[in-house]
Amino acid sequence: MNELKGYLQTDWQQHKAALLSGNYRPQPVLKVSIPKAGGGQRELGIPTVLDRLIQQAIHQVLSPIFEEHFSDSSYGFRPNRSAGQAVQKARVYMEESHRWVVDIDLEKFFDNVDHDILMSRIARHVQDKAVLKLIRAYLVAGISDNEQVNKRTMGTPQGGPLSPLLSNIILTDLDNELEHRGHKFCRYADDCNIYVKSERGGQRVLQSVTTFLETTLKLKVNQKKSDVGRPWQRKFLGYSVCTRKQNIRLRIAPAVQMRFKKDVKHTLRSARGWSIHRTVDKLNLKLRGWITYFRHINVKNVLLDLDGWLRRHLRKILWRQWKRVYTRIKRLIALGIDESRAATSAVNGRGAWFNSGASHMNQALPKKYFDSIGLVSLIDYYQRLKYQT
Repeated sequence: MNELKGYLQTDWQQHKAALLSGNYRPQPVLKVSIPKAGGGQRELGIPTVLDRLIQQAIHQVLSPIFEEHFSDSSYGFRPNRSAGQAVQKARVYMEESHRWVVDIDLEKFFDNVDHDILMSRIARHVQDKAVLKLIRAYLVAGISDNEQVNKRTMGTPQGGPLSPLLSNIILTDLDNELEHRGHKFCRYADDCNIYVKSERGGQRVLQSVTTFLETTLKLKVNQKKSDVGRPWQRKFLGYSVCTRKQNIRLRIAPAVQMRFKKDVKHTLRSARGWSIHRTVDKLNLKLRGWITYFRHINVKNVLLDLDGWLRRHLRKILWRQWKRVYTRIKRLIALGIDESRAATSAVNGRGAWFNSGASHMNQALPKKYFDSIGLVSLIDYYQRLKYQT
């Protein structure tokens, strides 16, 4: 930020003049690929620091203008709205007997937005031609990939402050169409679930909404991922639900639990050779953010299971770090295991994973030990979050 401040002090006037005259040309965005949660790669377009500043200024002016036109069923990238509110509303619809969900998945949404359609939606509420010209310039700014700049004729690359607002602007047409038809739905950016009372009705809705998206907005629906099913068979923003008809409870989707374990294992592999305290500090960053996002769940047993699974992996790391028989005996005795049992356990010939789940390691390294070194307990942190709300 200090570098930007110094740059603006010397060069801002020429950029300001270019903006006011309509001659400003944004720099190409930098292409960056990151792993997607469900597999594959997500392509981001990172603007320069100056362009991020200008995009943020545009966002701050346009956001209040469009906010009053956005749907109450739209929750993504909006002030005072969140994914938690979306899943809570979805649960209400299920309680009202809308127990079939039409799960709409847009294929590479941010890459496939039609610029002309988007600009026409912006122009409904913005008449300033200089602003419209500047937004168009950001849409067509090239993408720098390995020092080669490629032209862009469609899409609003993720990575800049303006992209989330633009996504909500173009998808407001979808919201209006669904409201006009009287549907119950929740949308978070390009993730949209529609709640209906029968499978047959859901199939009709899926077909008609697909037609609307592909003909009116020129967006492509992913036929492989879009489907009609029971809410407990699908996931929405990482959440799923139990199968009961009343007092429906939110839970963490099984696929998300599997990804969480995979991410934790990756973190532990990258932490080989670290002290247990350093490893715990690294894990805590992930654990706090993860459980804060899923603080709306009502099914808590999974947190107890994940806590136990995580502590077992940390016991495995410690068992491997102790390495020698003498060291293992010494450590076990220091942790309260009697000398005879410590000696027997240290030479049992079993692997680290077996020992990490065995009674001698559970007794030596119980939950209170990991509490003492600062490991975040998912269930305890969840309970604190619930108490605060």
